[in-house]
This record gives sequence, C-alpha cells and structure tokens, in this order.
Amino acid sequence: MKLSFNTLAGAVLAVSMASAALAGCDDPSKNASKATTSEPAATTTNQSAAALAAQGAVKYGFDQGASKVTWVGSKVTGKHEGGFGTFKGTVDVVDGSPEKSKVDVQIEAESLTSDAEKLTGHLKSPDFFDVKAHPKASFVSTEIKKGGENGATHTVTGNLTIKGITKTISFPATVTLNGDAANVDAEFAINRRDFSLNYAGMPNDLIRDNVVIKLLIRAKKGA
Repeated sequence: MKLSFNTLAGAVLAVSMASAALAGCDDPSKNASKATTSEPAATTTNQSAAALAAQGAVKYGFDQGASKVTWVGSKVTGKHEGGFGTFKGTVDVVDGSPEKSKVDVQIEAESLTSDAEKLTGHLKSPDFFDVKAHPKASFVSTEIKKGGENGATHTVTGNLTIKGITKTISFPATVTLNGDAANVDAEFAINRRDFSLNYAGMPNDLIRDNVVIKLLIRAKKGA
C-alpha cells in the first residue's frame, strides 16, 4: 500500500500535535509533597496570645516585600501560575525553638493574581474563591514538629481557611531562625475540592484537583 505525500504529512502533523499536547499536560503537583487534610483541630492553649507572651515569645513580622505566597494550578491542556499580592503574618518564637513557635498568616483574597487576566477574574468569582463573600484566607499553625518530607527541617500542622471552609493541613517546610530573621520555605500540594474551589459542570473535570502552594516567608524581629 502506498501512502500519498499529503497522507504522510498529515500523519506526521497529527503525531507532532499530540506530542506537543502531551508535553503541556505535565502535572506540576506530580513531584510535590501532598498536604494531608482533616477536619479542623482546636488550637492548643499554649498557643494563645496570653500564653505565648507568658512564655516570653519573640514576635517576628512578615516582610511582605521579601515574602511570596504563590500557586500553580493545571488542567489537561496546560498550567497557570499566580499568587496573592497582599498578606501579613507573624511568627511567635519561644526559646529560639521552631517547635515551640506559632505561625499566623492572613491573606487578602482580592489580591489574587494569575498569568491571565480573564482567569484572574474567574478565580475571584463565586465559581472559585468568591472573594466578595469571603475576603480573607488564613493559616494558623497548631503544631510544628522536627523532620519533614523531601529534606524539609519540619512538618507544620495548622488550620487553613479558604472560602470560609477550615481544614487542618500538614505539610513539610524548612524553618530557620537566625538572629533577627525567621524564615519559612515550603512547597506542597492541596486538593482544591477540599475547599469547594469547584467550577460547576464538566469543565471542572478538566481541572486537576491538586494545586501547588509555594511559600517564601521572610520575617523580621519586631517588624
């Protein structure tokens, strides 16, 4: 059987297009640590503001200019990246020990950004973050343990609130305390469906459930 030039060229083009599509379909969360999620835990009494003050906690405030809270999401045809431009937080450090410390982060949902203007508007809508009804997201740690996945120094557990839904999550992080600086670096994936970040209908099935969260927190003593 002979193949015409047009038939052969068409087959090559189809294979090339399929290969390009597959190359763009890589899941960015594939190699990321997966955060464990459970029902919200009660904050321990030794982490209350009064208890921390009694323990001589030293407060470090986030340097937003040097800190970043970003995300990477994907669907079968590609990925999108974004972040949150406005947030604040503190690290209360007791005895110079991360394990006795507490992290508190408050994020302005309206400050959400993405790499596509139309997508940014959609993500802010009731289909996803519904920022008008839920203007803030937050994370408050309840426990910090030594040791973590993929070489992290610690495993951080705490209550994450998105879209008015609170879940306890645990994720690996590298926590370093050095003089006047407290730094937290982490990269992990959460399941968007746990926080009702769902686009109703069939298009939702094309969006991957896992979203990668990247934290680069730089905090300064007394800031």
